[in-house]
Amino acid sequence: MSDKTGDYISGLFAPEDELLASLREEADRTGLPPIAVSADEGRLLQVLLTSIRARRVLEVGTLGGYSAIWMARALPEDGELLSLEIEPKHAEFARRYIDRAGLTERVEIRVGRALDVLPSLDGEKFDAVFIDADKEPMPTYFEWALRLLRPGGLLIADNTLWGGKVYDEAEHDEKTRAVREFNRRMATDPRILSILVPTHDGVAIGVVKNSP
Repeated sequence: MSDKTGDYISGLFAPEDELLASLREEADRTGLPPIAVSADEGRLLQVLLTSIRARRVLEVGTLGGYSAIWMARALPEDGELLSLEIEPKHAEFARRYIDRAGLTERVEIRVGRALDVLPSLDGEKFDAVFIDADKEPMPTYFEWALRLLRPGGLLIADNTLWGGKVYDEAEHDEKTRAVREFNRRMATDPRILSILVPTHDGVAIGVVKNSP
């Protein structure tokens, strides 16, 4: 998508408010990795969550809390968003902005390696899982997401085109292989109906099927 297209969509459908703009500016100024979702992706997440009346959401990868704020704003008053973040300094940054957004009661950030935290959630059910974290474990994240999602729940993952590397036959690094395998499972696993939307760096979206 061209910059002009993205700017048009964001400006019309997803203009940032002062808080989100401040978050992005401070994140850039203080050296957080520049890998947060875009504003229009934030609105896409809101549309998806609203469409299934999501109340409980799991996010893998908090970073500065930008996507968490977009999603939490789409949840009902009694909604819950649990976000997992490996870096304590990122978690503290996110908590500060989540508090400023008035969403502290709706958002919990747990610090730790996602692969270590996910087993503690076994037996719980979520309406949606959003994956935007390290790439090597993505096939494992896929399996955990299907274990934790209710029938009709949404599995959403960012960066699933991985800069075009997923369809470049010359690319064989570990991250690229993991994203390819994640996409293969999204496309072929009979438990989920999925599509990869080629916006920005690719957003994979899947609906968990009802058990036969």
